[in-house]
Amino acid sequence: MNTDDVVVLLAAINAGSLAEAARRLGLQPMVASRRLAALEATLGVRLLHRTTRSLSPTPEGETFVPFARAMIENETEAKALLRAETRGAAGLLRVSASVAFGTRFITPFIPRLLEDHPDLRIALDLSDQLPDLVATGTDLAIRIAQLRDSSLIAQKLSENPRCIVASPDYLQRCGVPQNIEEIADYDCIQLGANAHWTFSTSEGEKHIRLNARFSTNTMEGCYATCLAGGGLALISNWYVCDDVEAGRLVKLDFGVARPETLDIWAVYPTTRLVLPKVRVFITALKEAIAASAENFHT
Repeated sequence: MNTDDVVVLLAAINAGSLAEAARRLGLQPMVASRRLAALEATLGVRLLHRTTRSLSPTPEGETFVPFARAMIENETEAKALLRAETRGAAGLLRVSASVAFGTRFITPFIPRLLEDHPDLRIALDLSDQLPDLVATGTDLAIRIAQLRDSSLIAQKLSENPRCIVASPDYLQRCGVPQNIEEIADYDCIQLGANAHWTFSTSEGEKHIRLNARFSTNTMEGCYATCLAGGGLALISNWYVCDDVEAGRLVKLDFGVARPETLDIWAVYPTTRLVLPKVRVFITALKEAIAASAENFHT
């Protein structure tokens, strides 16, 4: 597959017309048209709907676009990597992270990272859903989870201890559970479809089914409801350490029974090289986590 042909496709989609794409690329319209036709012939599908007034991707074209972008970006990165004079990260880095973690740990170091690497651009997608990394052209996803997708390459960045918290007002009204079995008798704020909490105990793992009258799909919703007195919540230590210290939330102690730890992972698609732009980002993130290490364990 000729990457010059792929460049024409992406330029046409961005420009909205093949003629404008040809002008931006410094090509004759006929040359641009031939390159697009050659790409469609190579792939065996039609990539664009074209009329005299408009241009739009076909369903096959929409499917191919993320791969096309990744192909061009990888070629650019590979050329930069092979130039002896090039040492910094360059190109567009697409990163996915959860809203809570991204705003707490990632966004604060972005300005410095961009200052240190003038040729680097970053697109940060904050979402609590793990995207299809290949289909969306995502270079890197940061997730706090039990990873089960064997098609992904994952690097552990840090442990992530969690705790059960509640507001002082809720505990005053409803009492304090004395052991993890009593949790089922309290209002528990459910995150997503997870209807149980897992604990590590001296007798092994124990799963406590929640009495959840309220659920939410984001950690922010879980935290805000807990802070307002809505019940017990299972949240990462770093998210609530300031509230616990200030007395806005109370961390419940169940002795040797501890909530399951979900590690923090850097996740890569197997189809992409781990390029300099990814490595410098991971280094900056590790430094941010290390700087807040005590918040993970308090």
